[in-house]
This record gives sequence, structure tokens and C-alpha cells, in this order.
Amino acid sequence: MDDDDFDDDFAPADLAAAAATSFSLDVPEGYRSGFACFVGRPNAGKSTLTNALVGTKVAITSSRPQTTRTVVRGIVHREDGQLVLVDTPGLHKPRTLLGERLNDLVKTTWAEVDVVAVCFPADEKVGPGDRFIVNELGKVRRTIKIAVATKTDLVGPDRLAQHLLDIAELGRETGTDWGEVVPVSAVSGDQVELLAQLLVAMMPPGPPLYPEGDLTDAPEEILAAELIREAALEGVRDELPHSIAVVVEEMRLREDRPADRPLLDIHANVFVERSSQKGIVIGHKGSRLREVGTNARKQIEAMLGTPVFLDLHVKIAKDWQRDPRQLRKLGF
Repeated sequence: MDDDDFDDDFAPADLAAAAATSFSLDVPEGYRSGFACFVGRPNAGKSTLTNALVGTKVAITSSRPQTTRTVVRGIVHREDGQLVLVDTPGLHKPRTLLGERLNDLVKTTWAEVDVVAVCFPADEKVGPGDRFIVNELGKVRRTIKIAVATKTDLVGPDRLAQHLLDIAELGRETGTDWGEVVPVSAVSGDQVELLAQLLVAMMPPGPPLYPEGDLTDAPEEILAAELIREAALEGVRDELPHSIAVVVEEMRLREDRPADRPLLDIHANVFVERSSQKGIVIGHKGSRLREVGTNARKQIEAMLGTPVFLDLHVKIAKDWQRDPRQLRKLGF
């Protein structure tokens, strides 16, 4: 086995079209369905909140900023409506072509949803980055805008009260009419249900857009790649998190297995930008890559409900964040 081996994208387009067709079901009078988008600075708690509302993991999370790189849709099923949550990358000052494309992805999504929810982490002061986002959002005229104070479990009542006042003041200063200002904790679950109720009430009347039981519309290959990248992000430092990309090259059930003992073979490449980064991801005698593979495999098995054989390879795509050809190859 080589030292870089271990055995163990979609753009937003038209969100309504992505939901395929509405389902001809008997729905209660007043039933609502539509799209809500979470936006905010990197590491504002958007993905964690998406997972909490859906009730299961559909978006990867990390303490590292700019973890989210695709538009992830989580589907919330309720008796009074269906809510499609669109988790977007954090809006930031781009330093690479990848950063520019991620920002474009966010802004395109804003114009296609029914509600935009701006996330303000309660453990950080409202600052210039938040003001920039709200000012940019002001260019989207017809969309309902709400403010969500996230991570409320990390602060005391006095700090939270000041945070809510600061959010309201930012709205006044930017001419933004907040439809709601809602404090929530995705970790403790505090007011998550209230947020779901408020968002559904803001959706237009209509039948469900996805079948009962669907929790995301992301292809399984994309979900698997994201879970591998999440495992690879843990414990790395400096600029390396931004240099990691994952592509699932092949994913299929092994043919010689009995139906009651399936095994899903997944072959994936972990891309970095330099040989020094490759060594960090692999670790001493492959120890870190084995750990990444084990953690990712467990997450994928939990998500798909099928035993998985995961084959990982680490490859170099030199300066891929700045190279249009490499970005296309990696799905950006």
C-alpha cells in the first residue's frame, strides 16, 4: 500500500426547479412550502442550525471558517408546511478565485429564496463583516429578511440582550426591516422549534416540494465527499483547511455480496495544493489518513445505513483554489 492510500456540486440554479415537481398530495388547508436561506460570516453557526432544524446531519460542521463550499439543502417536514433550508458558504473577503465563486454562489441564492435569515453569533460582536453582508442583502428587494442570533448557549443573559439590541440597531442603520429577530441555540435546541414555526409561516401557500422522508436533495456522492472533508479538517492548522478538497471517484455496491450483507465501495481522492500538505494529511506512516478514513466511514455508514469500504488517496492539485481549470475539475 502506498503512503498516500488508505483502505478501511451543484450551483443553486433555480431552486424551485431543483425540487423537481410538487407532489399531488392531500394537504391541510393553509399548508405552506418554500425556501429559506441562512447567510452570515464564516463560522456563524449556519450549518449547525440547518442540521438542528432538519433533525439530522445534512451539512458538515467544523470550528474552521469557510467549511461550507456548496449550497446544501435540508428539508424540514411539518404538519403545517415544508421548509427547504439552503445553507450557503460564509460571505467573506475573497483571496482566491474559489472565494470569489463561493461569494457569487451566496448572492445568487439570496435572490431565489422566500426568506433570508442572517446569522449573528452571540459570542462575537456585530462588526464590519456583518454590516457588509446586510448592506449587500439590501440589494435584494422582495425577499423577507430576518435576523437570527446564534450560539446563545455561549453567552449570559446580559450579553445576549446587548447582542439583540446591536442587531436591531444594525437594521436601523442599514435600512433593513427585520421580519423577526430570533435568538436560538442549535446545540441546546433552545428556540429552534420557534424558528421553524416562524419560517414556515413566512412561506407561500402551496403543496410540499419533496416527498415525505427526504431530508436533503444532495447526491449521496456529494454527501460522502463532504463527510470525508469534515474528517480531514479535524486537527489541521493554518491554511491547510482551505486547501483540502474531496472528490468521490466511484461509489457502488459490491456485486458479489448477498442482499442481506451489502457493502458499499467508495473510492475517493483528497486533494491538497502542495507536497508538504500531503504529508500532514497522511501523517506518520499513514496514521492520520487512517484516522480520517475511520471517522469518515462511520459517519457515512450512519448516514446511508449501509456498511462501507472506504478507499482514500491523497493527491496534489497545485494551487487549485486559484486555477480555473482545477476548480472545474473539483466541481467549483
